[in-house]
Amino acid sequence: MEIPFRSSQRASLGVEWELQLIDLDTRELAPGATEILEQLRPEGAEEHPKAKHELLQSTVEIITGVCTTVAEAKADLAGTLAEVAAAAQQRNLGLMCAGTHPFTDWQSQLISPKERYLELVERMQWMARRMQIFGVHVHVGVRAPEKAVPIVNALCQYIPHFLALSSSSPFWVGCDTGLASSRAKIFEGMPTAGLPYQLADWAEFEQYMETLISTKSIESVREVWWDVRPHPDFGTVELRICDGLPTLDEIGAVAALAQCLVEQFDTQLDRGYILPTPASWVLQENKWRAARYGLDADIVVDEKGTVRPVRQAIIDLVEELRPTAKRLDCEAELADVLRVLDVGASYQRQRAVAAASDGALQPVVDSLLAELRDGLPATGPVGRPTEPTPGPGDCAGGHAA
Repeated sequence: MEIPFRSSQRASLGVEWELQLIDLDTRELAPGATEILEQLRPEGAEEHPKAKHELLQSTVEIITGVCTTVAEAKADLAGTLAEVAAAAQQRNLGLMCAGTHPFTDWQSQLISPKERYLELVERMQWMARRMQIFGVHVHVGVRAPEKAVPIVNALCQYIPHFLALSSSSPFWVGCDTGLASSRAKIFEGMPTAGLPYQLADWAEFEQYMETLISTKSIESVREVWWDVRPHPDFGTVELRICDGLPTLDEIGAVAALAQCLVEQFDTQLDRGYILPTPASWVLQENKWRAARYGLDADIVVDEKGTVRPVRQAIIDLVEELRPTAKRLDCEAELADVLRVLDVGASYQRQRAVAAASDGALQPVVDSLLAELRDGLPATGPVGRPTEPTPGPGDCAGGHAA
């Protein structure tokens, strides 16, 4: 099976941002995507070019065009965000983003009326119905298919960096899960999600996809939802590990990190270097540590079992990538990674709000609505809480809140 790879301009950039529609009276997730997207659809077009359906009717995904710089991608998202926000406001709906909604029950959600999603739910049943999760995906252009698989393998060693930085899903259906990212573990329930298989080259990728399709495990390559994957149609490497990010500042930070890493790997391949392929057990362990402890995780950095704080690893990575960021004109956005470390990742900010509100989660929703509107806070919670927020009752895997 031959899978054409539509090579992209080197280090081109695209971002996908999954937004939650919030009832401003109840602070619950609310259906509204179908009406909003129909209102925004240009006359004569099948759909809006940059605002799309997702699995749930309480979600609108906004996407960029093909961008050159992170600043361009942020401006692109901001333009579409303003359109969606105006249409949502007419319906008493607000917009926010986090890996999960703090308390809405997934069983209350309506599936989007698109054949693709209805077929997915029919096939996956409970595993798909509970996918009340939200993420940010970053695409970085790659010029040739022979580069895509080595870059995917090499990017995997940075999964804990991206996940710790973006973790924003400590709560699930009113409970504090005790995790920084419950979304990461929920998504792993899908049979083709999670860590990618470490394949040797593009030919092996084609063979693997042919096997999945011929055995009817999937219908197309689009149904392989790895944390990092090649995207043949776009000619990109797509980083899918990140939880939903509440602010454009944080989106810019992770996009800059992704663009710089892919550019660095691309340059190293041009110079004849062989990119690293980390051991599977190290990747599995590090993803778990980041999902559990977020920015307080200690990650395994070699096969001998050496560990170091992921926070320091992120700081060192930012310093290493500064020259690349200068070439790509994303120095300011890369520096925003350090701003996130200073004020705390979203899971820490959310827990601080809940703790200050005696465990109530409506104020957490209010804080997320405000962050999407106003941007990354200038200061973060003192002590940056990382452990579960005590609530009025016990909850499996954490505490009710």
